[in-house]
Amino acid sequence: QVQLVESGGGLVQAGGSLRLSCAASGGTFSNYAMGWFRQAPGKEREFVATISRSGISTSYADSVKGRFTISRDNAKNTVILQMNSLKPEDTAVYYCAAKSQWIGAAMSSRNYDYWGQGTQVTVSS
Repeated sequence: QVQLVESGGGLVQAGGSLRLSCAASGGTFSNYAMGWFRQAPGKEREFVATISRSGISTSYADSVKGRFTISRDNAKNTVILQMNSLKPEDTAVYYCAAKSQWIGAAMSSRNYDYWGQGTQVTVSS
């Protein structure tokens, strides 16, 4: 059983930056691909970014490409989402997730096995 705890959310003005962290425990971190998803009020949860087990391969939603960067430190069991040039439409609860299976699209939330509790990001205009 893997436990995931997000931190780093908050209130920021448009154009600003935030750094989200996700700390994992209870499993072998390098066995999991990791992803970030977000959910705004009244909307479905959507994919933000994913990173492979080794950290070599990453993928981003078009809406955040060029502004957000996902990274991981397998020695520290953490995954980071650096968010720059934030926009009001980035406002959402951000979730960290772990994917154990090698098959299944990394951009689909249904393929993730473990989820954190979420951290609120609010971007004011």
